[in-house]
Amino acid sequence: MSQQRHGSTPGEAGDVPAFPDLPEATIARLPEYLRALHHLAEAGAETVSSEGLAAAAGVNSAKLRKDLSHLGSYGTRGVGYDVALLVDQIEYILGLDKNRAVCVVGVGNLGHALAGYAGFASRGFRVVALFDADHSKVGEVINGMAVRHISDLEAVAAAESIAIGVIATPPTAAQAVADLLVAVGVTSILNFAPCVLSVPPNVDVRKVDLAIELQILSFHEHRKASLTALPGGAGDSAGNQEAVGS
Repeated sequence: MSQQRHGSTPGEAGDVPAFPDLPEATIARLPEYLRALHHLAEAGAETVSSEGLAAAAGVNSAKLRKDLSHLGSYGTRGVGYDVALLVDQIEYILGLDKNRAVCVVGVGNLGHALAGYAGFASRGFRVVALFDADHSKVGEVINGMAVRHISDLEAVAAAESIAIGVIATPPTAAQAVADLLVAVGVTSILNFAPCVLSVPPNVDVRKVDLAIELQILSFHEHRKASLTALPGGAGDSAGNQEAVGS
């Protein structure tokens, strides 16, 4: 099995390259594989077949094997993948062994929820600071952390080595917050505000827009309804009867 051993140094013969050239689609699926692997590990599984891991992650097994081959993982015939080693390998590739510091800007309803989300700590992230521009919210304690004024961002970012900034503000404030994060050296931003941010080329932005996701689901609902309304569709009782009796 060509998998990185515990404690091995990346770059050694047979190990995963320090920065493999991964397709974007593969990168997007790695967290799903990792989530499935964590569940398997918690259930006591030591090995998993490609078919089993693919089913747990919601992809087909051929796609999973191709994705993992980019990491240098091919499993062992008749045995499958070592769960613990594959967890280590994916966490290394995703940089989750760094325990990255995260700040949340905007402590409205969404900011409160993000600040209290226990999943960050269990997946390699530390929420180290909460910020807001509203003086009435400064000093409020959320999940053991006092909200700071946004004017403290520069000092806190330097002291805590903040790697990722989460924007949970209204869209009208999001660009200004992004500018502040970039100015203090934050180069990765998770944006929950429903707007497009303008950032320098060296800054990575991931956008989470729940309204867009709902609109995509609405399209699928509309499509299913349209298909069932067509002659011979699921909603056509005569067509169904003919098909059954043919």
